[in-house]
Amino acid sequence: MIKGEYCDVQAIASRSKEAAEKVAKGFAIPRAYGSYEELLLDHEIDAVYIPLPNHLHVPWSIKAIQAGKHVLVEKPIGLSSEEARRLLDESLKHPELKVMEAFMYRHHPQWLKAKELVESGIIGKLSTIQSSFSFFEDHPESIVNKKECGGGSLMDIGCYPISLSRFLFNAEPTKVYANIEVHPEFKTDTMATAILEFEQGTSSFFSSTLMPDNQQVEIFGTNGRIEFEIPFNPVADKPSKIWLCHGDQKKEIVFDSCDQYTIQGDLFSLAILNDTPVPTPLQDAVDNMIVIERLFNDD
Repeated sequence: MIKGEYCDVQAIASRSKEAAEKVAKGFAIPRAYGSYEELLLDHEIDAVYIPLPNHLHVPWSIKAIQAGKHVLVEKPIGLSSEEARRLLDESLKHPELKVMEAFMYRHHPQWLKAKELVESGIIGKLSTIQSSFSFFEDHPESIVNKKECGGGSLMDIGCYPISLSRFLFNAEPTKVYANIEVHPEFKTDTMATAILEFEQGTSSFFSSTLMPDNQQVEIFGTNGRIEFEIPFNPVADKPSKIWLCHGDQKKEIVFDSCDQYTIQGDLFSLAILNDTPVPTPLQDAVDNMIVIERLFNDD
C-alpha cells in the first residue's frame, strides 16, 4: 500500500476504533486509533495528513501543530480566509514544523510541464484560461451538500480552476465576477460560473455538483494553446497527456503513469527531512480562499 519513497504510513484515526481498524487492515497500516486525539498523542508520528470535511481542516490542523506534528491538510484550507490566516499565524509560531495545503494536481508532471511551456513563451503571451470541473451528487447526506461543513461546488472543486489560474498567471486577480446558483434545500452553491481578471489576462470557469462528471482545462496564448486530457485527477496507473498546439502543429506530450498523491507526499516529506520550504507555502492557501470569498460576495 505504501508507495512513497520518503514517508511511511504508521497509523490511522477515525471517530470509531472499528472504522479505523477496518481501514488499517485493508491497507496494512500498523496502528488504528478510535479518536484523532489518540493519534496526536503518539510520539512516534512525525506528520499527519488531514482529509477531514472542510469545517474541520483548521481546528484539527492547529491541534496537530500544537501537538508537534507536521501537517498536510486537504483543500480548501478552511471555511474562510480568516480561518486560513488563523492557521497561518499558528504555523508561524512553530517554524520548525511544516504545514501545507494538499493541492495534489500542482505536483503532477503534466502541470509542471504546462507551467514550463507557458513561462517559456512558446504559446506567446498567456491570454486566457478556460476550465471546468463538475460531478453529480444530490444526496442530502453527502458532505458536499452540507453548507455548515463547507460544502458546495466552489469550495469542493471550483477551488481548482481558481488555484490553477493563480498558479499560471503567478498573480492574484484584480477583479472577479460570478453567477452562483444556490440549492433551495441545501443552501450550497450547485453551480458557479466565474471570470477572474488578471493584469495579464483572464480566466473563466464553471463548477457544479449537479452536472455530469467533467473536467477540462485549455490554456490560450497569443501564439498557441495547451490542452489537457485529464487535468485534475488523471488515472495513476495509466499515462497522461497534454497537447501543445503551436501554429498548424498539434504535439502530443505523454507522461509516464504516476500517482500525484504519492508525489505530493514525498515532496512534503522531503521538506521535513531536509528542513527546506514546502513546495506550496501556506500563504498560497490563504490567497486562494480570499478569491473564493470574493466570488461569493460578487454574486
